[in-house]
Amino acid sequence: MEEVEGILVAAHELKAPLAVLRQLAFALPEMDGLGEHVRSEMVSVSERAIKQVNDLAKMRRLEDGLFEMEPVAIREVCDAVHRELDYLYKYNRRNLAMDYRNKSRLVVANRELLYSVIYNFALNAMHYSNDGTEAELAVRDCRGRVRVSVRDYGPMLPVDVWREMKRGCIEKPTSVAMRPGSSGLGLFIASRFARYMGAAVGAVRHRDGTSFYVELPVSEQASLFGI
Repeated sequence: MEEVEGILVAAHELKAPLAVLRQLAFALPEMDGLGEHVRSEMVSVSERAIKQVNDLAKMRRLEDGLFEMEPVAIREVCDAVHRELDYLYKYNRRNLAMDYRNKSRLVVANRELLYSVIYNFALNAMHYSNDGTEAELAVRDCRGRVRVSVRDYGPMLPVDVWREMKRGCIEKPTSVAMRPGSSGLGLFIASRFARYMGAAVGAVRHRDGTSFYVELPVSEQASLFGI
């Protein structure tokens, strides 16, 4: 737990310089096409890093119970994640396909935390799909719950990480073997947020990639209004 607390403190210290980097990128004078592309990348990278820092800050507030549970329209959250990551996927010559087959439209969750869970799964899939491949964000009804899964076509997930996901929570960010550059930070954040919401997380190992998923309870409000 001390190691995790150290990560949270370090993340807080990183937020200010990341914000400065973002502002410096905006302050650069008008440039040619290549320069504008570099500026755009600086802004994009800093914004994604700030988002993860903010997620880590939220983890410190979970114990205070400040994130209320409510009926959440699951497709709307997935659509919002897709809109935010669509440019990044296309820039990296990848595609994030959407596949909705759920009849239950509302789940019990905290929208802010659920967004972060799906965002981290989708960002992870973007990093570990190959050029020209297609990751898939799917929503299904599953044994009385709603499962949101993100399938990538990268290296197979190591058994130890898969087992941690199967237990329902990754205890600390760790490097993921066969997935270079991964600290497991996104999976760490997603598993903590899911546990807070009473949702189940897990992973399916494929020969040509991995599916990460979160399963959420269906909102009773859906049946009340015939949704």
